Amino acid sequence: MNPTVGAGETALEDARPARLLFVDDEPSILSALKRAFRGKGYEIRSATSAAEGLALLDQEPADLVLSDMRMPEMDGAEFLERVFSRWPDTKRVLLTGYADAGATVAAINRGKIWRYIAKPWHDDDLILTVQQALAHRRLMQENARLIDLTKRQNEELRQLNAGLEKKVAERTEQLQHALKSMRQGFVNTVHVFSNIMELRGGELAGHSRRVAELTRTLAQRIHMTDSDVQEAFLAALLHDIGKLGMSDTAINRPFNTLGAEARAEIMKHPAKGELLLMPIEQLRGAANLIRHHHEQFDGRGYPDGKSGMAIPLGARVLAVANDYDALQRGTLVARALSATDALRFLVDNRGKRYDPSVIDQFSQLLAESRPEDFPERPCRPDSLVPGMQLARDLLHRDGYLLLARGQVLSQGEIAQLKRLEDAEQKPITVYVEHPA
Repeated sequence: MNPTVGAGETALEDARPARLLFVDDEPSILSALKRAFRGKGYEIRSATSAAEGLALLDQEPADLVLSDMRMPEMDGAEFLERVFSRWPDTKRVLLTGYADAGATVAAINRGKIWRYIAKPWHDDDLILTVQQALAHRRLMQENARLIDLTKRQNEELRQLNAGLEKKVAERTEQLQHALKSMRQGFVNTVHVFSNIMELRGGELAGHSRRVAELTRTLAQRIHMTDSDVQEAFLAALLHDIGKLGMSDTAINRPFNTLGAEARAEIMKHPAKGELLLMPIEQLRGAANLIRHHHEQFDGRGYPDGKSGMAIPLGARVLAVANDYDALQRGTLVARALSATDALRFLVDNRGKRYDPSVIDQFSQLLAESRPEDFPERPCRPDSLVPGMQLARDLLHRDGYLLLARGQVLSQGEIAQLKRLEDAEQKPITVYVEHPA
């Protein structure tokens, strides 16, 4: 199969500069808009009336239309409504110079505008708005192209090998479900975006789904609100969306084996993911979590070097779930780890890379759900009971031995640990053998 089939139109569109159409009955405003975008790499046309703007669009559709609200004969609301009706893929931005909330709302409802900008504007804000609108348009086009491409590839597989008919039917059913979900609502649209990432294959296949389920379960365990759990779940599904367009080498090789250039490329993906999702109002909270899911508790992460409680809780939860899966896939360190070793890595980095309280809850969650994989479990002194046996040496934070591995805990030793924790005001984690 040729993975580039059907990509010609998109490739041609990407090769040309974006077309912008400015519509305003004041020549001075049109001149100011042209000056703001001069040298920015856009193909710019202008019209002094809505009728003239429609005529220009008939000749050659634009990628984005920026229209004044108050114009003679046909105002901006009616003009953008007609643009939406005839060219729905064209992004629409309203320029309004008077405080008329009713007219602005009418324009939003009738013309389905992307944003509105008040006069006088700041050039930087205006340019950023246009860039975000065009980026969102490209993302939606790529989404539709990839879904269509996948449908056609599955059909080719069915025709080439009748023995794969069952697998093709399953995949077709998944795609049909994804397409139906897109029509049903916003949350399911996020699932489609996540599926697009996994179509890259390699180490991305299945990763987002596994991380999302772990994130949701862990977020519920630590009693995050329902809305925060949902936000963290959506962020987990889309946390790698910023990797779209990156090389397979950068994505599939372990992070600590990459060269400086590839590392720098990978380290940009949280901020890129945020930028892609910020224009979608319902995803702004998830976008913020995506930006910070590679921050570290000790402040050595990226992109902003946040530390401790300054990192959003959802991002701290996502970091643990994401790295737990990445460790077992071999994309975080040089070799793939077992589930037990992956958990040990997380625990060893408790308070450094990860929030200690999140690690404690995650360790308990895994021990309860799959005790056969985790012969030891972490406990705080207040959850210890006499008769428990130490699975590891317990060291004081100054380095000397408190209790040896294999020690069976007594009530007195547990009481001493509680007093030590209270006196030093530092959490103590004791690893005990999981009951058979």
